Amino acid sequence: MPVLPSPDRKTVATRFLAALFALAAAGTATALLLEVALQDGVAVWDFVRAGLILVTTAWLAWGAALALSGLAPMRRRAPVDLQLPQPRTAVLVPICNEDPLATFARIAAMDRSIRDAGVEADVAILSDTRDDAAAAAERAAFVKLLDTTGGQGRVFYRRREDNRGRKAGNIEDFFRRSGGAYEFAVILDADSLMEGSAIRQMIARMQADPQMGLLQTLPRVVGGRSFFGRAMQFAAAFHGPVFTRGLARMQGATGPFWGHNAIVRVRAFAESCGLPELQGKAPFGGHILSHDYVEAALLARGGWKVQVDASIDGSFEEGPENLLSFAKRDRRWCQGNLQHIRLVMAPGLAPWSRFVFILGIFSYLVSLLWFGFLVASVIAAVTAPPPDYFPEPHLLFPVFPSDRTKEMIALMIGIFGLLIMPKFAILTESALTHRVAGFGGVMRAFWSVIVEVLLTSLIAPLMLMYQTKAVLQVLSGRDGGWPSSQRGEGQLTIMQGLRAGAWITVTGAVALGVTFWLSRDLVPWLLPVCLPMLFAPLLIAWTSRPLTHKLFVTPDEGNPSPVVVSYREILAQWTNAPQAPQPEPGTGAKEPHHVAA
Repeated sequence: MPVLPSPDRKTVATRFLAALFALAAAGTATALLLEVALQDGVAVWDFVRAGLILVTTAWLAWGAALALSGLAPMRRRAPVDLQLPQPRTAVLVPICNEDPLATFARIAAMDRSIRDAGVEADVAILSDTRDDAAAAAERAAFVKLLDTTGGQGRVFYRRREDNRGRKAGNIEDFFRRSGGAYEFAVILDADSLMEGSAIRQMIARMQADPQMGLLQTLPRVVGGRSFFGRAMQFAAAFHGPVFTRGLARMQGATGPFWGHNAIVRVRAFAESCGLPELQGKAPFGGHILSHDYVEAALLARGGWKVQVDASIDGSFEEGPENLLSFAKRDRRWCQGNLQHIRLVMAPGLAPWSRFVFILGIFSYLVSLLWFGFLVASVIAAVTAPPPDYFPEPHLLFPVFPSDRTKEMIALMIGIFGLLIMPKFAILTESALTHRVAGFGGVMRAFWSVIVEVLLTSLIAPLMLMYQTKAVLQVLSGRDGGWPSSQRGEGQLTIMQGLRAGAWITVTGAVALGVTFWLSRDLVPWLLPVCLPMLFAPLLIAWTSRPLTHKLFVTPDEGNPSPVVVSYREILAQWTNAPQAPQPEPGTGAKEPHHVAA
């Protein structure tokens, strides 16, 4: 029987302190709310609100604890030997209905970087594209790729006839057909970019630890152009490393897999990560959608280490350019995470893997809980009994109820503080370690954090509505599928914003109107949520516009990675060049070495 990875003392201590912090914050918030409710006598709706605030505040505090635990720098690892003979490695790029020129230009840039770094690796492009015309464009782009890289014999393309299992099935198919030829496999997405030096370091790390089944890097977002895209790019670069260090401390050897920009041990993955098809219909049955966290849990169940390391430099991806694309992607993740309800009690999983599933489920259910808290607060205010100015008989003077506004303000400040406190703690850490230099200095980083906090505060009610809608759709049995990501999307118009957000505007207006009619005193407390909802179409369109101000500076803009520069140069050459002829069947598009796994 495999031995599950056991957490060390530091990991256990980090988890304990994070849980203690989350419970303390949740308990304080619940006590404040109940103290306010005591003014009119505690009713059933007050207990409902208290239960909801307990769970939601614990969730926020857990996220804050994750950031706080990552503030201290990680202990330096022992250097790995980069001179060891390299085992055969495959770089896998699963694609489905992607922009072929952009995707294959990235592969050309990575292939050049891989060869410059002296890495011995084959590149396998694994297509699940179903449209014949799109597949023909992929084959034409593959010819350009071979001409640019001279990659005949080490760069391969194949298109599956049966795309069962989507991306996970695509990789499984490769491992079954060709996995035995390789010891390691680097798994990428169509928008991934990785330096050859990063891949070389990952290979050496895997060689140094025979029990390592998967090593996940932290991809930095590049290429953001819009206000929304650049804000998310800045947040990922500025806050991401600290959160990831906290995640590494919290999860230890039972870490995450995000589905791309990671390296796996082929034997471990092939032995452990066969995914079943769940009984029943979608959205809870069928193929496992969010397969990456499941594969990480299965590796841990098989006794393999799964770790994340934010210090590996040279790992990149692209992000959504507008709120609508972000919400569409989030809808897919919502269905995938809620599907994990079926897997929480799967036999043999490590306790932490089960906890990670629960966290992923609650990351979407919490939106429904916040929405329920707002509704319960309105009902509690409406159904509260009128104040009794003469609670005792024969009193000569009325007894006025005490004002609990201070407690409510303290509760709101505390909840908002759990959201923004980690970001300003990271700003302080960045200033002390001089990391802000890559973000334009202390003042520019400060204002970037301020504006990013304001932006996320404005769009949070919109995401609350999108996530609540997504959760209700999944729970009602509606299958959203797993459509391909739309990359490189442009600016949205006001009309597109209206089509995407008019229902949010109507919901916000109705909520404010009903609250004003039933309990006017509650209206000011709902304005931070309802006002952004009223202007949802404008926010969706406005945040998709290109950002011309020099906010959200990131190190990769002032000093771009060579692989990013190479990709942009190759793409520019290809888009200005005449179309390459389509290869004849069997002349260029072929499967890597067919060796049984």
